Amino acid sequence: MTITWHKLTCRLGVLHPTLFRVMEMPMETTPQAELEVRNLRFATDDRVPRHWHGGRRSVTTFFDNLSLFFPAGERFFIDAVKAHKHLVTDERLLKDVAIFCAQEGIHGREHIRYNAMLDEQGYPAVELDRKVQRILAFVRRTLPRRTRLSVTCSLEHFTALMAEYILRDPRLLDGAHPVMRSLWRWHAAEESEHRAVAYDVYRAARGPYAERAVTMLVTTAIFWTLVVQHQARMMKVDGTAWSPSEWRGLFVYLFIEPGGMLGLWRRWLDYFKPSFHPWDHDSRDLLERWKAEYAETGAGAEKAVRA
Repeated sequence: MTITWHKLTCRLGVLHPTLFRVMEMPMETTPQAELEVRNLRFATDDRVPRHWHGGRRSVTTFFDNLSLFFPAGERFFIDAVKAHKHLVTDERLLKDVAIFCAQEGIHGREHIRYNAMLDEQGYPAVELDRKVQRILAFVRRTLPRRTRLSVTCSLEHFTALMAEYILRDPRLLDGAHPVMRSLWRWHAAEESEHRAVAYDVYRAARGPYAERAVTMLVTTAIFWTLVVQHQARMMKVDGTAWSPSEWRGLFVYLFIEPGGMLGLWRRWLDYFKPSFHPWDHDSRDLLERWKAEYAETGAGAEKAVRA
């Protein structure tokens, strides 16, 4: 895999030398969000119903499915960013790296607890988490450090887009159990908040355009293949894997009503612009709206579960 990677990137460099131009952009030319560590705990226990998203089984499973990627994924992200911290000279970015690592650590902790709840409900959470761990261990063994950081940038772009999707349209969590609604909105807010940190570290590491573009294509294919596989496996446990109505309901939810996934994919394409920066998708207005809700009410169930 590593040999194939190098052959592909070298060939791209011969055909298109500009693809290997190092991305350089002054930090002050991009908008910034103020990052904050919020050490929250969520009551993901037997008080949360199995199908917590208004009884919709396949939709609940979709969110549960995404949770399975986070514990191992967040550790991978932290390691990839910290491995390049010594190349960062911007004081603001150094501070943001520290907060990024703290936020991701707390996300990982809360999704471990979330996934333990899924395991208690009879889902193969431990098995699927180990599968993700094995894949990321293989990536650690075979890919160079900077390419692992590029993988992190790719996945952070996805999480930021999905986070914006959740924050922008409250219908996406209509009918959800208050604990789960609060957990996902909190996670979405912080993913939006630190959306550019890994990317800016990649720039500090002088990562080239071709590497991040090719990495995004490969990462997208692997990630969404796993999402579909996990979804089918989780739905099999629920007895809905062969239910046309459940798959149709999930499709309608993601693409039609409330929808939004098509818009997400259009914004995914922006990543392939040589001049792209994550804050081209400026979500600060959504963040401020969530922060106001959080300051006033503790964002619903979060008020009762603050650490």
